Amino acid sequence: MQPLPYLEYPSVYWDKPFQCNQCDKAFIKKRDLITHQMTHTGEKPYQCNQLRDSSQSSHLKTHQMSHTGEKPYQCNQCDKAFSRNSNLKIHQRTHTGEKPYQC
Repeated sequence: MQPLPYLEYPSVYWDKPFQCNQCDKAFIKKRDLITHQMTHTGEKPYQCNQLRDSSQSSHLKTHQMSHTGEKPYQCNQCDKAFSRNSNLKIHQRTHTGEKPYQC
């Protein structure tokens, strides 16, 4: 029996070689470590010209939609639209009846 290729192992088996020197967190990807380190330094390189700063460009883009009202994620079952794809996916469960979580 041959071992599975690296990416087919569950993530719990992956090495996390990028260790934060401020706390105990470690990361698989260097860019994730760099983003995490901004929580310690307070660095927020992405600036909202309306309100606040962010350490991640994706967070800034989503935040800016709160000012513009942009909602690019449209439900194909009804007229509702969302600024985040994750919120659309949650909403779509109201149409499918899917209940992925148990009490």
